[in-house]
Amino acid sequence: METTSQTTSRAVAQAAAESGQQVPSARRTVDGYLLAPFPWYGLDEAFTGPRWLMQVGMAADGSVEHGSIGHGDEPSVRNEATEDREKFAVVVTVAANPSRHSADGTGLLEATSVSSAAWLAGVGLLSFTWPGQMDHTLRDDWLEQQTETAWALADDLEGSDWSTLSLPVDGVPTPFHYRESEFGWVLAGSTQEGVHVGAYGRGMSAYGLGFAMIKDISVYA
Repeated sequence: METTSQTTSRAVAQAAAESGQQVPSARRTVDGYLLAPFPWYGLDEAFTGPRWLMQVGMAADGSVEHGSIGHGDEPSVRNEATEDREKFAVVVTVAANPSRHSADGTGLLEATSVSSAAWLAGVGLLSFTWPGQMDHTLRDDWLEQQTETAWALADDLEGSDWSTLSLPVDGVPTPFHYRESEFGWVLAGSTQEGVHVGAYGRGMSAYGLGFAMIKDISVYA
């Protein structure tokens, strides 16, 4: 049986995949990010392109559990003509929480893990993917199927669909679980600062990336 955390994560990720990622930049604020009790991560200073806020995910009690920072081109989910030219990478930071009771005492919140970051990254990539020759109704069915696949893949990080990639995190070589698909790439790992990091992208190679803790998230406002 799914825990409250799993159910919440599915709902948050599904909402992001269907509509949340399409919120105009002007409506994205730094407020939610500032409420997080954990540090945020993005690409390190080697990346000199645009950086942009996306959204945070909150638990039922209002606490911030995860959030995303975009880098590069802001992708358009429906514009197939520009899909191949868009170059972006999104970094997802997930609080490393232990198993705990929900605030209202009615359920048990599952401990977060690298799989949590892999799951959110996998669904995030799907949110910017619109297969050719597919109408809105068919995409809903496709998205549901692919979301379930992303969940299964994230739950089996030692499986053959994943390889290991070493990338710097705050300058320290760190192992990541990495996979590619026709839609782009996804990776996930953990940091020494007590958070899990996931990432996904298209048009930018994952092999040359590095991650670093964001010193002041308010500069993104």
